[in-house]
Amino acid sequence: MLDEVPDGGLVGIEDAVPGGGAQALILYRDGSRVTAWCNVCPHAGRRLDWAPGQFLRSRDGALVCAVHGATFDLTSGECTAGPCRGQTLGAVAVELRDGGVWLSGGADQPAGPEST
Repeated sequence: MLDEVPDGGLVGIEDAVPGGGAQALILYRDGSRVTAWCNVCPHAGRRLDWAPGQFLRSRDGALVCAVHGATFDLTSGECTAGPCRGQTLGAVAVELRDGGVWLSGGADQPAGPEST
């Protein structure tokens, strides 16, 4: 459900991605907008969280890779500082429907903490 993703917060989930099996994802909520990113740093292919579902944030709210400190803008997914500067996180299409966050373009499956 949408209310399980705090406004301005990040939630890590393991979910089925259309055409790709299970994948670690990050959900980011900004008001009524939810963005989903693959939980993989483009620099070294490692997960971004320091523990499952636990993410580092900079003072200005950006996502920080726990391994090498790359900093990502949560609106665009672009790395703004660090070893992969200019690269972007892999986006996963989601839509808001019936009070929940759903993966787009594939199986009719909810995306969120309840689907882990």
